[in-house]
Amino acid sequence: MLKVRDKTIAVLVPCKNEAVTIRAVVENFRRALPGATVYVYDNNSTDDTARIAREAGAVVGRETRPGKGNVVRRMFSEIEADVYIMVDGDDTYDAAQAQALVDKLLSEEADMVVAARIGASEKHQRAGHAFGNRAFNVLYSKLFGREFSDIFSGYRAFSRRFVKSFPAVSAGFEIETELSVHASQLRLPVGELALPYKDRPEGSQSKLSTFRDGARILKTIVVLLKEYKPLYFFGGIGAAGIALAFLLAVPLLIEYSQTGLVSRLPTAVLCTGITIVSMLAITAGVVLDSIKRMRAEIKRMFYNLT
Repeated sequence: MLKVRDKTIAVLVPCKNEAVTIRAVVENFRRALPGATVYVYDNNSTDDTARIAREAGAVVGRETRPGKGNVVRRMFSEIEADVYIMVDGDDTYDAAQAQALVDKLLSEEADMVVAARIGASEKHQRAGHAFGNRAFNVLYSKLFGREFSDIFSGYRAFSRRFVKSFPAVSAGFEIETELSVHASQLRLPVGELALPYKDRPEGSQSKLSTFRDGARILKTIVVLLKEYKPLYFFGGIGAAGIALAFLLAVPLLIEYSQTGLVSRLPTAVLCTGITIVSMLAITAGVVLDSIKRMRAEIKRMFYNLT
């Protein structure tokens, strides 16, 4: 492994059916980081990805559970290093910039540095992917913070304690969102580096589905919002319910003030029920927010001990 300030470096390449590009990825990263160990974990490929990677000089592993998140989880648990570079196996990221990521990670003593893709949305993605990428980045910044401008980048550098304290639960391409939220929740030192991004080579096909993976990522953001900001999540539901109950109750209040009667009893019962459920939602948010703070403290202590 390469020594940089007495640090060992591992390049992690999760991939499936990347026989067209994997040789170039392995060889380029071995050239960019001489002496580094390149690990390729194959996710049930039906082509020669594993064989080609091995021939190119990579250490090849395998994860049978489908999905990038499952591969990353296994790589993080099995591979030992001081600095980790994670990159996709599609040859869309510039291996020559790997040293810049490592230098930024070490010089700023960061735990994660994300390679923000220059022009990815405008030049290199299908219209649906580009729109989704922009929309989810805006949504993420509103909900979790503005540390990142490209939460879907597959090119990142990590410290050892980030990797070993990361509780990966995602199964698929939403793993990048989970990585970003983990860093934001624990307020870890992070950074971004704007780097070039290129098209897939001819013959290489993307595994992303605009609607299927977009729906999974949106679901992940909602779940992570519930887990990491429960007061925001349940409080928002409660506030919306109270507002709805108030709107429904306005005609009843006007009628009562004029006649002293409530003729629409079902509506009054509905307003009362909505208000009770909304208050319960807010109470649940308060309780879960306290639990979330305790969990964050435990995660932080585990992170400090790693």
